[in-house]
Amino acid sequence: MPHPVISANHVAVITGGASGIGLAAALRFAQAGMKVCIADLDDDRLKDAATKLSSAAPGGADDIMTAAVDVSRADAVASLEAAVAKKFGGTDILMNNAGIQPGSAMFGPADNWQRILGVNLWGVINGTQAFAPNMIKRGRPGLIINTGSKQGITTPPGDPAYNVSKAGVKAFTEALQHELRNTAGCKISAHLLIPGFVFTGLTARGRTEKPAGAWTAEQTIDFMIERLDAGDFYILCPDNDVPRALDERRILWAAGDIVENRPPLSRWHPDYGDAFAAFVKGR
Repeated sequence: MPHPVISANHVAVITGGASGIGLAAALRFAQAGMKVCIADLDDDRLKDAATKLSSAAPGGADDIMTAAVDVSRADAVASLEAAVAKKFGGTDILMNNAGIQPGSAMFGPADNWQRILGVNLWGVINGTQAFAPNMIKRGRPGLIINTGSKQGITTPPGDPAYNVSKAGVKAFTEALQHELRNTAGCKISAHLLIPGFVFTGLTARGRTEKPAGAWTAEQTIDFMIERLDAGDFYILCPDNDVPRALDERRILWAAGDIVENRPPLSRWHPDYGDAFAAFVKGR
């Protein structure tokens, strides 16, 4: 069964909510009878998403709100929080989900790095700092769900700005949960969503059909809801190609680079390929 906060007349706010994982979450929340606000940048996608959400929500369009918001701007996110409070009375679930992955290079343009960090990391920080204080003040149970990435844990080569942003989301969300659980009277908990390979506009890269190994956004959100009900902080999602056991071995190897004093990213180092392959197989 869903987490008790995911219930009728509660309020959910999802950034990056007009497509992909964000829209899938918004639809599940609307179907549960929640009032839902989605924030995104594309007006056409927001309009299309609002139509879908209005059809799914028992209260129709009255229970749906959309907002064009650049989450990298703290003032814009603060205005969103105020608008949600005015329309719906407050927020019970905040899902900081907005993210971009245009690609990056170590010595690439600074503007590209700043935009990726601005959306993926500062968007999470801005959302939390704008919404969490009033969520705590209301004294109601609630959830803050931040969308991370396995790339923020194993940090594979090839897209350093994205990896840095998602590693920051992991560290920030861990610190947030520590803060929340040590705040007197706080009934809010934080959770780190770590998707697997999910077929969305962000990952499609020109493909029109879902690869066999990928999950749909809906599968990812169903798994998220299941694990929220179980009380997980780290919601580590598998996919059709990568079982959880393989993810666990990859994560343990990445941590072992520090403990064993191996070269950074040794999984991709020519001297460690055989050792990594054996480790993954449990040998």
